[in-house]
Amino acid sequence: MRGRLVAGNWKSNGNLASNQRLLEQVRAEAPRLRGVECAVCVPYPYLFQTQQLLAGTAVAWGGQDVSQFGVGAYTGAVTAAMLLEFGCRYAIVGHSERRGIFGESDAVVAAKFDAALTGGLTPILCVGETLQEREAGVTETVVGRQLDAVIGKAGIAALGKAVVAYEPVWAIGTGKTATPEQAQAVHAFIRGRIAAGDAAVAAELRILYGGSVKAANAAQLFAMRDIDGGLIGGASLAAEEFMAICRAAGTVTV
Repeated sequence: MRGRLVAGNWKSNGNLASNQRLLEQVRAEAPRLRGVECAVCVPYPYLFQTQQLLAGTAVAWGGQDVSQFGVGAYTGAVTAAMLLEFGCRYAIVGHSERRGIFGESDAVVAAKFDAALTGGLTPILCVGETLQEREAGVTETVVGRQLDAVIGKAGIAALGKAVVAYEPVWAIGTGKTATPEQAQAVHAFIRGRIAAGDAAVAAELRILYGGSVKAANAAQLFAMRDIDGGLIGGASLAAEEFMAICRAAGTVTV
């Protein structure tokens, strides 16, 4: 049975003082959760702080990106081995901001996915369409292409050791959210696309939804059959909001 996962993506936010308050609150609340795994993906400079505050807890952590290269002359790049030294379990790859702002192609994303996986991390592979692409009716074409690039590079079995996050670009940081039915339709397409290659991998694959998820809409989204949790942006910066989303994905002990 697929487990639930709610992962926070802090993006380029935080400082030592605010991080400590946030992580201490998450650490205090997490033991009461059942049926959901919580994780935070933080900026590289804060990985040591995160490791110190979350070590020994049920909360996992990870990087927001990873280099497609190994050790060597790659100025500014952070390798999977480096992330592992800070206790990371996850690495986000292919986020729309990396694709759009930093120009990462499907091939680069696939290479980063492969580097994360072979380096011992669990990739969180982001896929999704822009508003223009949705309005043009090519959502499945775009998402299918993004998936196929990774499958072509790493093989379909590799997805059995990864997480996929569907993030419609038009709903990231805009306040707009796909309806539960819209999100479910794309999640079902993703699972079906992978099932065509390996039904067992597809059945166990965790597919997260990301795109202005809030405590107010989390329960409705997570009630959909193929939505296994969320990749949370802005709402992960407020401990109470983030933990409310985690509670919506799992259960709470009293």
